[in-house]
Amino acid sequence: MAWLFDRWKKPREAGLGEETPEPLRSKLLQEEQQENLQLDIFVLEDEDGSREQRLARVAEKEVQSAAEDSIKKLHVIKMGRCPVCGAHLSQHLFASICETCGWHDYEVPRTGPVRVHLRHNDRVVEGDRCYIVKTGACLVIRDDVVVARLPREAYDYVEYVWTEDEIDQRHKQVVDRMQISCGWCGDPADPDKDGFHMVHVAFGGVQERYCFCSDDCYEAFRKMYPARVHRNCYERDCSDCNLCVKRYSSEAEGIRMLAKDFLSMRKKSK
Repeated sequence: MAWLFDRWKKPREAGLGEETPEPLRSKLLQEEQQENLQLDIFVLEDEDGSREQRLARVAEKEVQSAAEDSIKKLHVIKMGRCPVCGAHLSQHLFASICETCGWHDYEVPRTGPVRVHLRHNDRVVEGDRCYIVKTGACLVIRDDVVVARLPREAYDYVEYVWTEDEIDQRHKQVVDRMQISCGWCGDPADPDKDGFHMVHVAFGGVQERYCFCSDDCYEAFRKMYPARVHRNCYERDCSDCNLCVKRYSSEAEGIRMLAKDFLSMRKKSK
């Protein structure tokens, strides 16, 4: 293929006033794709690169059209509808499912692992990610390379292994996109800032949650609304108390419920 490189290195002249598309060779291509590109250019006898530039402009238009379709699809999903049949979606924080036509979309762990359980035996193929293509075959990725290609009849199911730390991190990322108001002054309350408080208090028979943007707001709220003496909600761990109807079991669960509230608010705003 060396002779192709010599032809590839010849200078190209762009027309006056024309913006020369960035050569495809400068993009990140796999080695086999790079060789195929060079062979195709040779077949086209594209010594000056004019054909490649024209094809690059055509490809750019196709990419723009695909981007428009993708944005439209995402807006349909955001509005709670299936992008295939238009029916209402069953939406969760990290999954959207259409019970009418079967369309679905979901997130998987970023760091893995993923386990593909083989059929007719107890063997498991583990990787960082896996992709189930249109034919049903499962491609298992580890360290950015395909380590296994399993035909549909070779495996039973795919298991995504989530850690509690990653689940909590995902919920916190959702919370970061929310507008949390301070329960005392009404200003925005940032969970990552010093002085942020989230407390669970039952003034009646049901546990409620309040967030505060600073220590001062938290203390002012406590003075204005003291907890019942026998409950001592501000100082007591809710997991050790059975004196009210629980909505949140712990602070971590409170963060997760904050994230779920984001989904509820989004549905109400439609």
